[in-house]
Amino acid sequence: MSERTASRPQGSPRGDDPAASRPSLGARVQAKLSNAATEHRANADAEAKDPRLGRRATDRPRSKSPRRARLRLTRVDPWSVMKTSFLLSVAFGVVTFVAVFMVWSVLGAAGVWDSINATVASVVEGDTNTSDFDVTDYVGMGRVLGFTLLVSIIDVILLTAIATLTAFLYNMSAALLGGIEVTLAEDER
Repeated sequence: MSERTASRPQGSPRGDDPAASRPSLGARVQAKLSNAATEHRANADAEAKDPRLGRRATDRPRSKSPRRARLRLTRVDPWSVMKTSFLLSVAFGVVTFVAVFMVWSVLGAAGVWDSINATVASVVEGDTNTSDFDVTDYVGMGRVLGFTLLVSIIDVILLTAIATLTAFLYNMSAALLGGIEVTLAEDER
């Protein structure tokens, strides 16, 4: 063994090796990435300018027809359908309750109940007007709002259950038939 080989540390490149003059792998990768980035910027700038019009290609109006995509709805998540239908039916119940309250308040302020009482008294009693009939005993605010609240609660339960069951049934039928196909298109603006 010669002195030159013996004094050389293990794993170091030879002095006459052409690989020793090459840059390291990290430097080569960095140079490639830098060149690729520069080339990409140059290509993007060239594509952005329209040489025929002297302006950006994105500024000119579209002459092509709008893009279209055909999608198929193959599964609906029953849990999300249940949550959404519950919230929407609760909102519908609240709106119904408030609407009935507003209608009954307006009818009371307009004197509709007094007019109905007077009409019933004149029909039943004649000219004596000694009737004990009061329409609000049968359709008073408390009774009507209580009934509306009961109907709203039942409505929330039924709508939530029906929507969730519909999601399960849709998933089963979509597994057999493929689901609903929808075509989406861009605006022509």
